[in-house]
Amino acid sequence: MMNEVNHELYMKLIESYDNAHDRDGISGKRLANRLSSIASIGRTQDNGANRPGYSREEKSAKELVAEWMQMAGMIVRMDGAGNVFGKLEGKQSDSSSIMSGSHLDSVPNGGHFDGVLGVLSALEVVEAWNQTGFQPNKPFEVVIFSDEEGSRFSGGFNGSEAMMGKGDIQRKKKLLDFNGWSFSEVLKDVDLSVESYASSNRNISDIEMFVEVHIEQGKQLEKKNLPSGIVTGIAGLCWLEIIFEGEAGHAGNTPMEDRQDALVATSEFIVEVNKLPASISESAVATVGRQFVEPNGVNVIPGQVTLYVDVRDIHLETRDQLVNEIIFMARRIAEKHQVNWKYLKKSRVTPVPIEKSTLEKLKKSFRANYIEPFLLPSGAGHDAMIIGAELPIAMLFVQSKGGVSHNPSEWYALNDCVRTVHVLKTFIEDLQ
Repeated sequence: MMNEVNHELYMKLIESYDNAHDRDGISGKRLANRLSSIASIGRTQDNGANRPGYSREEKSAKELVAEWMQMAGMIVRMDGAGNVFGKLEGKQSDSSSIMSGSHLDSVPNGGHFDGVLGVLSALEVVEAWNQTGFQPNKPFEVVIFSDEEGSRFSGGFNGSEAMMGKGDIQRKKKLLDFNGWSFSEVLKDVDLSVESYASSNRNISDIEMFVEVHIEQGKQLEKKNLPSGIVTGIAGLCWLEIIFEGEAGHAGNTPMEDRQDALVATSEFIVEVNKLPASISESAVATVGRQFVEPNGVNVIPGQVTLYVDVRDIHLETRDQLVNEIIFMARRIAEKHQVNWKYLKKSRVTPVPIEKSTLEKLKKSFRANYIEPFLLPSGAGHDAMIIGAELPIAMLFVQSKGGVSHNPSEWYALNDCVRTVHVLKTFIEDLQ
């Protein structure tokens, strides 16, 4: 495959790179070149990335990385869900593997680091070992998961779900993508099938731990001026649908003291929701991001408001406590404003906290590379979340510039990326 390079991205990456970070076999220029090569696949007019899950662009990116894996001496295979695994044998061939990686698909017109950096960081560890003549005791696998973002079917993690045997194949058969193609037709277009997908679950006893490097998609590390941080857990969400039912009326002829305004009740509720998380957990968040007002007329008192609350935390107990507090508060505010109300729990995902012993090992790896350990939760979902429901996981975030993500302008300095690779390498070696 022709290894084209997005030269604009490559030059921007290396222009401020400190070559002092090139040590122990790790090469910043190699990482920059590979990031730029992947960026050339599915490149948009806005210099973004467009590689939907199970697209030919995603497949081309996988094939390119598979070539690099083979060149690095790895045994490469693809499963029936399109996940690609590059395996480096360890001295103890019968041991379970340490696995690291991420995904190469993107949202429409996304950035060039999301997912890609995690895959290439894991591969860079193998390249470094090749340079220094190091062979791990345990097998090490670099993985590329298919369709993490979910832009194809408005629901992601298809690759990691398949590997873990969690893919609901009957539900997936009913899915249609943005072109009206069925799940079966989409898989067929990239030489896969529903049957191959359904048979791609893996014996998880073969995997000791999964480690994922990912972009932060936030501003905490930038505020701390740190290249990377330690993820304490992946938040589980609960979506609440709440309806306040008042009485619509004429905006001019209904006195203020004689109103049952559903939007006024909703407004107080939204303000109070914003205050609740901090009183329950430092990692909890709650967001009202969508609402519908009826009848939605300029001169009509709102009679009904339907809104949705996104509640997240990395701890199940405090997440559910926050959900209960929000429901109680909705009842109290409805009674205060003399409106009816009801709620429905629309979606629930179990949080995945990371084991304390793993966090301590990660802290040790950060200190060994002269980086202050900084702990932060992940509010977004990742392939590590799917795997972490059954296997130990670890996760590193790389500093984002401005917190921009899923956008052509997302940016991650090469210095920060390479320093994170050093931490990853140290951590994986300590697991041997």
